[in-house]
Amino acid sequence: SRHGPVGLVHVDAHTNTGDTALGEKIYHGTPFQCCVEEGLLDPGRVVQIGLRGSSYDPNPYKYCREQGFQVVLAEECRLKSLEPLMREVRAQMGHKPMYVSFDVDGLDPAYAPGTGTPETAGLTPAQALEIIRGCKGLNIVGCDLVEVTPMYDVSGNTALLGANLLFEMPCVLPGVKPL
Repeated sequence: SRHGPVGLVHVDAHTNTGDTALGEKIYHGTPFQCCVEEGLLDPGRVVQIGLRGSSYDPNPYKYCREQGFQVVLAEECRLKSLEPLMREVRAQMGHKPMYVSFDVDGLDPAYAPGTGTPETAGLTPAQALEIIRGCKGLNIVGCDLVEVTPMYDVSGNTALLGANLLFEMPCVLPGVKPL
């Protein structure tokens, strides 16, 4: 109610727009459908980046596209900088409030194996930084990093990468000035 419907930059292997999962409406695979139903998102300002995950649905991106979300599959990001994409995202978000949600499984498990739902052929850490840093100047009202599961990564790389991404997020919040 404070911000009205917000835009969303969502980095993930999965859409998280399921209706139910394991018989439950509230589940880590359903939040963005719930947000649409509750009027919390401005669907024309939702961008999902890195999608590629396995699905029981033959058309896993149909719901997202029907809502007006911009769907950027991981294969569209492969072997290139995401700075041009983030210029488009900044224009799309404008000056209205928006949220950043980053699921570590958006990254390839070669870099971040410590997650409960790894999917091959994901984004690189450099691309993750480009996405977060590409949000600088936007009216970010909140952000999160989810699904880091250190016990699944004995190297500690996922936790280290997660900590670095979390460090970067407050750095791009409105009003934060570089040193």
